[in-house]
Amino acid sequence: MSAGADLAIASAGLAKRFGRQLVVDDLALAVPHGAVYGFIGPNGSGKTTTIRMLLGLVRPDAGGCTVLGEPMPVASGRVLPHVGALVEGPAFHPYLSGTANLARLDAADPTSDRVTSGSRIAAALDRGGLSAAAGKRYRAYSLGMRQRLGIAAALLRPRQLLVLDEPTNGLDPQGTREVRHLVAELAADGTTVFVSSHLLAEVEQLCSHVGVMRTGQLVAQGPLADLQALTAPRFRLLTPDREPALDVLARLGVADATLDGDELTGGLGTLAAEAVVAALVAGGVAVQAFVPVRATLEDLFLQLTGEGFDVSG
Repeated sequence: MSAGADLAIASAGLAKRFGRQLVVDDLALAVPHGAVYGFIGPNGSGKTTTIRMLLGLVRPDAGGCTVLGEPMPVASGRVLPHVGALVEGPAFHPYLSGTANLARLDAADPTSDRVTSGSRIAAALDRGGLSAAAGKRYRAYSLGMRQRLGIAAALLRPRQLLVLDEPTNGLDPQGTREVRHLVAELAADGTTVFVSSHLLAEVEQLCSHVGVMRTGQLVAQGPLADLQALTAPRFRLLTPDREPALDVLARLGVADATLDGDELTGGLGTLAAEAVVAALVAGGVAVQAFVPVRATLEDLFLQLTGEGFDVSG
């Protein structure tokens, strides 16, 4: 665990079992300082249990972890004031307003500055997009507004690390864009952001680094661009000559070519794009467009696990 001081989050051999079920198995996280780290995997893959162990809410059965260079949960008293978290959805008093709920949270924090409480609450509500609803009772909030208030609560004071579990749950497209913009702002200010999600398209737009979970195990992690580069390149071909194109592609060894209207897609493998186009033209195929396609997180996950999950929600 000596490398933990160089990372915002690090773990080695982290494991948790509930009864006979091994929920997290031999987890070795490496989250660099200043990264926006997307922690992805299907529901039930162990993401939330991992977060709860990182925050000291659940004790691991094996292994250990450090957060901001300190061992958890031993150093939770020193670490947690520098960590903002939204885990498993926010919980607030239904009869209090957004402002009053945040005021109670801030008052319960022995490390908060009472002099600046009002201004910090107003700023957090503003960053969460709730200034107009600050005086409304929580019970009247929509699901998206409740999620925003949870994010605002995590931002009541400056944080070195922000941990968000499904932060766009219940948000409309505009709210989702605002969360993406907020995460980008926080990262630009030097905050490390750890985002757990099962929505691949969301993570792809948010994150600089990714960790992929499957049935409690971390099957890959690293910079997003590096992981995408591991995925076999693909292409998109637009042509009216569908059957001749399929014949040419089959002769070239493209075994996974699929047809959707006038569009064909497939994997390039080791083939050069220009060689494929030349072969198509030589075979009498009218090539209207041939576009190499950047690998997506869905492609990566399918390649790593052979399984798919929710891409867009």
